Amino acid sequence: MDAPVARHPTPGQIALAEAIARGEQSLGTRVETISAEVYLDPRQFDAEMVRLFASVPLVLAPSALLDRTETAVAHDGYGFPLILSRDRDGTTHILANVCRHRGTRLISPEDDEPIAARRIVCPYHAWTYRSDGGLVGIPRAECFPGIESGDISLSRFASRESGGLIWYAKSAEADFSDAEAVAADFDAFDFAGHHLYRRKTHAVAANWKQVIDAFLEAYHVQRLHASTIAAFFADGITAADRIGQHQRAVVGRADYLASVDRSDWAALRRAVTFTYHLFPNTIVVISPDYINILVVMPQSVGQCLVEDFMLIPDKPETNEAEAHWRRSWDLLDGAAFAGEDFKAAELCQRGMESGLAGDVLLGTLETGIADFHKRVEAYL
Repeated sequence: MDAPVARHPTPGQIALAEAIARGEQSLGTRVETISAEVYLDPRQFDAEMVRLFASVPLVLAPSALLDRTETAVAHDGYGFPLILSRDRDGTTHILANVCRHRGTRLISPEDDEPIAARRIVCPYHAWTYRSDGGLVGIPRAECFPGIESGDISLSRFASRESGGLIWYAKSAEADFSDAEAVAADFDAFDFAGHHLYRRKTHAVAANWKQVIDAFLEAYHVQRLHASTIAAFFADGITAADRIGQHQRAVVGRADYLASVDRSDWAALRRAVTFTYHLFPNTIVVISPDYINILVVMPQSVGQCLVEDFMLIPDKPETNEAEAHWRRSWDLLDGAAFAGEDFKAAELCQRGMESGLAGDVLLGTLETGIADFHKRVEAYL
């Protein structure tokens, strides 16, 4: 048996922790404003869908969702039918969930869990595909003269599996270099070696950017989360940098880090909280012993879906282990995320829709939000 691979923080992760230890904080220099229309204007939403979401790589799921070869799952979250599959060689594919014969959905989106997919069979006329999308069977093939099964496959989308995440892009020309660049950080946390404990999709009555905003500042944690997770987070300082388009941030207190060996990964994770914003629409929150990945999928100008994936080191093997992880899931996904963060996003959306809010005011602790909106605007 191979010895387990020792994991260590990357130089960039250590550098942010060192900045916290020195008392350095990522702060804005002035109050900034954002027009409420960026959350309300249907024309802006349409432009975001065309110029941003249809052009850049997007996270679909952690690799752990497809933890076995020849499996597949339907994905409709971005507004059109996809299949995420892993073939017999372990390679992932993003395919159109549409039969090449008459357009039938191949895998029902109601099948929430991955299914065995050595063969993907159309429920209408039984055209049959491999897990990589290749067509391998046409019943009564003589009725389709001139068509060979080897000449047809399901439509494929550009994709990468990197750092324990599955990315895809609607555009064939999308640049995945930033997704590959951030992978080293996620390899340091061993994303690919984790077990998917649970996943849930939340319907949130708010513009997708409201949800992202909530995770780009720590200013709210001691207030909004006072009755849930505030006790686990120091009201400390935030240091942040960028990996291409993606933001990496760490929150902690200098006095907590004074006696911590920054190369001791477990000790460092207990002392600070790493978060990542994978531009444009995914948030990663690193807790001391588990990971949450939040994929925010716009549905309309005032509605989005948020799929929360919780990764843990190993599959629970005892009742005690299951109870431990269930408490962590209920606390973060149910109480903190759904009950507080997503609710706050909905309240912000309702207030802005009233027309009484005026411009959004961002303080110096909320500079990450201002930067995010500037980057969105650059695409529009």
